[in-house]
Order: sequence, then structure tokens, then C-alpha cells
Amino acid sequence: MSALTAWHIWSIKRAMPRLTLQSFCLLFTLLVFTLPASALVEVGRSGEEPLVIEDVYLREGTAFVSIDDVLSALELEGEWNSVAHVYAIRTPHGRAIISPGSQFLKLGDNFIPITHRPRFIDGKLRVSEVFLLRQLAPLLTQPFYYRNHNPPAPNQSEDPLDRLFAFLLRKKEPVADGSKWVVSIDPGHGGEDTGALGLNGSKEKTVTLAVGQRLEKLLKMHQDAPVVLTRDGDYALAMERRLEGVAEGQADVLLSLHAQAFFSTETSGVNLYIQPQTERDVPDGVVVGNSSLKLAEILRQKLANNGFDVHAIKELPVYPLGRGDLPRVLIEMGSLTNVDDLAMLQDMTRQQDFARALFDGLQLFFDSFSGEPL
Repeated sequence: MSALTAWHIWSIKRAMPRLTLQSFCLLFTLLVFTLPASALVEVGRSGEEPLVIEDVYLREGTAFVSIDDVLSALELEGEWNSVAHVYAIRTPHGRAIISPGSQFLKLGDNFIPITHRPRFIDGKLRVSEVFLLRQLAPLLTQPFYYRNHNPPAPNQSEDPLDRLFAFLLRKKEPVADGSKWVVSIDPGHGGEDTGALGLNGSKEKTVTLAVGQRLEKLLKMHQDAPVVLTRDGDYALAMERRLEGVAEGQADVLLSLHAQAFFSTETSGVNLYIQPQTERDVPDGVVVGNSSLKLAEILRQKLANNGFDVHAIKELPVYPLGRGDLPRVLIEMGSLTNVDDLAMLQDMTRQQDFARALFDGLQLFFDSFSGEPL
């Protein structure tokens, strides 16, 4: 007997002793052979067209989705009580109560343990897929369909070299739960500072924010760590504010997003800039590599794999990157005065492709420290 089946039997015996397990059979398929461009979940009533949910967030090693979206797909009703701070789900067997502050589902006088408590993420109450399969399914009289196109990978334990890396960068101690690295995304310019101006009145500040927000969402969906987005709207920031997160040790990596404009309409392509390497005071016998160069090389390869024309990496003392040893790369995403680059920068699909390439590059960069010191 599987653990899932055993859990179902235990839950049903405690909460609904007269009901049979067969009434609550769950029709679901987990695909692990295909990795789509973004996380994707399908959920719906058996035999009906499922709802596609793209806002899938990885937390505690499992996928979290909006409870409102799930209930809508299953033609069920639920409501949030802001006074009691609980969410009530209307099921065929009574009201099921959950709360982001509780590890239990309340059904009548019964309390059923929840492995992953509900939590608010990006303004919505979200529940884990474990909750859907183990707690919600037994409460229904009809089976439902659930399919995760990108199931989370098994949790990895923290590598001891993470602590060495934190020491070398003079940064905060790594958190005990092995959370992902914190990324600071700096969409260049904003407000009265439009940045470069291109064809058809295009503005640098607009495209940098669009790509930055897409990258932020990918990171928030796939890792349980905060993302530092220096601006989330059309307003200007002093350089000190932009670098505040990395200067105070709140971030592990900095990506500064920009675009360019030239007198020649022929100039095109993506440019990556890093600060020149400086000497660091490190323990004897420790070899310290250029982590920014390493990150830039990985990003360059991922962008090229996604069809973007990327030039050679350049080492220049660019102001937006500030000073310090943590990995940081300035990315000039293309030329606003080149017809092809501008079309790419203003196309939502290619913006997503660009953000996805940066996300994939960051993940590969993080993973590369599993067996190699800086």
C-alpha cells in the first residue's frame, strides 16, 4: 500500500467514517519527461477541459497554486474571512477550514494535519499540491484531474562550500534551511530618467522593467527566497538605493538590466559587462576565481541558446555595478535603434525568452558551486 493511499484511508476514517475510499479516487498524472518553458499545472473535473495554471510557485520542495484557481476549476466555492484569518471551502461534506497560520484542516470537529501549510504568495492564498492530493481529494464525491508538467526536483542538502563562499564574499551566514540564493534585479533608469531613446519613441526604462519583472516572477515561482527588485514601477532611483541590497548583504547576486542606442542603426546584439577583477584578502591556500566572469559566461551561453546574438564579455568599471566581490553582471539587452533588436525587446514572447535564459543561467550558476570553490 502506498503512503498516499494510507494517508487517504487515515484521513477518511477520522473525518468521514461512513464514506468509502473508492468515491474519492483521484485521476492525476505527473509528467517528468518534458520541461516546458515555465511551470505549468492542469486541474479540472474528470472528463472536462482542465484549467491551465501558470502561476506555480516552488516552496518547501513542492508546488504551490492558488486555492481560488483550483476551486474555480473544480466548480467549488471558497471564501477568505479577513477577520478570522481563515479560508472556508464548501465541500459536499461540509465546510473545510484552512489558515496560513495553521498546520491543520478543520472539518466539523475533526482536525486533519497538513504537511505544507497554506501561505500567501504574491497576494493570493496558495496551497501545495500535496494538500490537493491528500486533503482536498477525499472531501469530494467526484474524482478530479491533476497534472504537474514540471514537478519539483528532490531537495538538495546544503553543501559545505556554501559557507566558504559566504565567508569569501564577507556576506551574511547562509540560512539553515538551504534556501536558494537571493538575486537583486536592477531594471535601469525610470521616471524622468528615461535612459536611451530609440526608434518609434521607445525608451530604455520601459524594456528593462518589463524583462526585470518577468525574471522576478520566474525566481519567485521556483525558489523559496526573496527577490530584490530595485524598482517595480516607473520612477527614478538614486544609485545608492539601487545598490542598497547588495551593499547591506541582502543579496547574493546582482543583475543590472539596460538597453542601448547608437547613431548607427546597424549596431545590434547583447553586451555583458563585469567589473575588472580585484585582489581580495582570503585565507592562505584558497584559490579565488572571478565569480562575475563565471556568471557572465553562463548567461552568455544560455542567451545564445535561446537565439540571442551575444557579443564577447567585457571587463569595464561600469558604475551601475558598484563595488564589491559578489557576482554581478550588467546586461545591455540590445539596441533600441536597431529594427530587429527593438522588435525583440518590445515583443512579450521574446521578453519572456530573455528572462527565462537569465533564470536558467542563474540556476546553473548556483548549482555549479556544489563541488567547486570560488
